[in-house]
Formats: sequence, C-alpha cells, structure tokens
Amino acid sequence: MEFLLISLACLILLLGIIWRPFFKQYSNNSSADVVDMSLREQTNIDLYHEHKKEIEQDYADGGIDEENYQYLLAELDNTLLQDIESNQSGTDAAELQSREKLMSIFWPVGLSLFMLIFAFGVYQKQGIFDKLTQMPPQDSQHQAMSSEEAQMQRHEQAIAYIKELQQHLEKEPKDSEAWYNLGQAYISVADFDAAIAAVDEVIKLEGEHADLVGVKAQASYYRNNQQIDEQVQQYIDKALALDPQDPSTNILLGMHNFIETNYQQAIKHWQLVIDSNKPGVNIAALQEAIAEANKRAGMPSSVQAEVAGPKLSINVELSANIAQTLANGDDKVVFVYAIPTDGRRMPLAAVKIMASDLPKVVVLNNQQAMTPESNLSSVERVHIYAVVSNQGGAGIKPGDFKGEILNIDVNNEDTLNLQVDKLVE
Repeated sequence: MEFLLISLACLILLLGIIWRPFFKQYSNNSSADVVDMSLREQTNIDLYHEHKKEIEQDYADGGIDEENYQYLLAELDNTLLQDIESNQSGTDAAELQSREKLMSIFWPVGLSLFMLIFAFGVYQKQGIFDKLTQMPPQDSQHQAMSSEEAQMQRHEQAIAYIKELQQHLEKEPKDSEAWYNLGQAYISVADFDAAIAAVDEVIKLEGEHADLVGVKAQASYYRNNQQIDEQVQQYIDKALALDPQDPSTNILLGMHNFIETNYQQAIKHWQLVIDSNKPGVNIAALQEAIAEANKRAGMPSSVQAEVAGPKLSINVELSANIAQTLANGDDKVVFVYAIPTDGRRMPLAAVKIMASDLPKVVVLNNQQAMTPESNLSSVERVHIYAVVSNQGGAGIKPGDFKGEILNIDVNNEDTLNLQVDKLVE
C-alpha cells in the first residue's frame, strides 16, 4: 500500500511537470530557449575539457607523438572557438522560434495519457517493487560519448539543419537571417565556398557590414588551411575598417595567433571582444581560451631565474655544414626540449627559437612544462634535444636537423653544449 501511494505521488508530480510549461509559456515563452542555449554553451566547455584530458592522457601514454599532440590541441581549441560563432547565431534563431510558436494543448494532453498508460503497463508487467527498482547493468564504455561519436553527431545535426534552412529559403528567399545561419552551418561542415555564397546573399539584402565580411574572412581562412593569404587579409582589413571591434574578425585573428604560438597577441584580440560587450558573444568560452593562452605563454625569459626547481642551461649551436645549408634558405624554427629517460615522449620543458638566433644559451625549467605534473622536478635525469624543423612543426621528422645530449642530471648547474649536427632520415 505504501509503495502504491509513493508511486501515485510521483505520477502526480510528473503530470505537474508536463503541464507546467503549457501554463507558463504565455508569461515567458522565451526563457526555455535561453536556458537551453546556456546549457549548450556550458556543455561545449565541459566537452572541451574532457577531450583535452583524453588527448593529454594519450600523449603521456605514448599513443601519439609530439606533432600530433600539438595538432590535436590546436584543432580542439579551434572547435571551441567555432562554437562561439555558432552560439552567436543560434541565440537569435532560438528567440525567433520561441516567438513564432507556442505549445499546443495537444502536447500536454498526449504526454499525460502516455504517462498514465505507460505507468499502468509497467506495473502490470513488472508487478513488484524490486523489479521496478532494478537497474540493468551498464557498460562503462557506453556511459560517455567518445569524441568521435560527438563529432559525428554534431555533423549530422548540422546537415539536418542545413536541409531545413534550404527548404525554408526556397519559400522565403529574402530571409537574411536564414541566409546568415546557413552560412554559419556550412562553415561547421567545412563547405566554405557555400558559406561564402550564403553570406553574399545576406550582403545583397542588407548591405556590407563588418560581421558579414568577418564571416567571409573566417570561411576563406579555413578554406586556405588556416593560413592568412592575400584574399583573407583583404576581408580582415575591410571588416576591421567597418568595425575595429567586430567579434568574428577578432576571434579569427586570436585563433590564428594562438595556433602560431603568438599567445599575447591572441589574448589581445579575444580581450577586445570581451571588452566590447557585444550581444551574442560566448564570453565564457573566450575566457577559457584566454586562460589557456596565458598558461601556454608561460613566464618571460627575464624572470626565468626566479622559477623554483631545476634549471638546465644549454648552449645551442649549429655545426658548420648545417649552418651553411640553412644560410641559403628561409629562417627555420628550432625546438629545444627535455624528455624523461624512461621512454616517455612528452617534453618536461620546451622552448622555441629561430635558427638565426643561434648560437644561443637557453634555459629549461619547470615553468615550461606542458602539465604541472610532468616537469623537470618529477624526474632525476633527462635526454635533451635540439631540432631544426624543416616544416615548422614540433616533433622529429625526416628532413629535420637535430642534436642531442643524453642522460643528463636535472640538477646539473653547468652550461651544457648541444650542437645540431645530424640530418634526420
């Protein structure tokens, strides 16, 4: 009898939850959409942290090399920043939809009937409290969606949204907001030519505005493999001439500088967007990006001596043959880093300089660690490498030049000599 009363109370509570939105919608029909958008933004940020931990764990376990590690982090940051733009247009779409349609009475009536029939059917079939409360076993591998599944789901949702917008525009070809949303959706599925064409339709209807030119710059940038060529620069210059604080353009410039490891410049562009306080901008995501940029920027070399823990001074130079070879070409990036002697490949400390700076004494310390747990203080001995990258990426690849000194005590106080003298084949 007690169980029956509890079940009846729960059923009444559920019916109240079902009917509450119907009676509330007339007083505030847009609040649900706003809350839903906030939840989506928070979910994007939570997924960003979760996927970042997975990448760092794979790297720490040796599952991916240094180059792939940096590439995956950059792509993950790109995804988070792209969500800023999609949420910007999604907020407007949610408000429009909430104004156009109110919940019909058939929804709460239908759900109420379903709940009553379902509850009666389950009770008749299961019969007893123990069976009702028994939870089926769950495989922990299915409790959380993998990053690949989440990406596939977002892609399918974007394709469905594109089809919906296309059908709408066949009936309403002068709906500029729909054209704008279509352009953003095309960017999310990497159809950049179609995105630019959609934005051009908006410009025909509303004229040339900074945010529209900024979206064209963004699409052209991705189409050009995240490089700023002459065309992309023209779009950027035009957008900033129309509005120096345009969010789309400054977010793009911040992301580009972040990928190029110009962290202070990236922070400058993102902070400009935050300070402008324009509507539709995901401030929380930008603050996350700025925090990550600050973390990667580290401490200036002028105060490195104040960092606690081991400090390895290395005099890095090029052999005569390699110096002569590099003198005939463009300046190359040089990575100097220390890794553990136990086989792990994640650098415990790393710095980036240019070949034209050599010879130069660099200092490796705990401030340059990629994670707080994996730094020079966490080991006793390290291998130290200097790599002249032929293509500018991290890691050792064929065509690079390298030098190495092995099995060095992290508490060594002498200046070590490291000569880059080998061609990687």
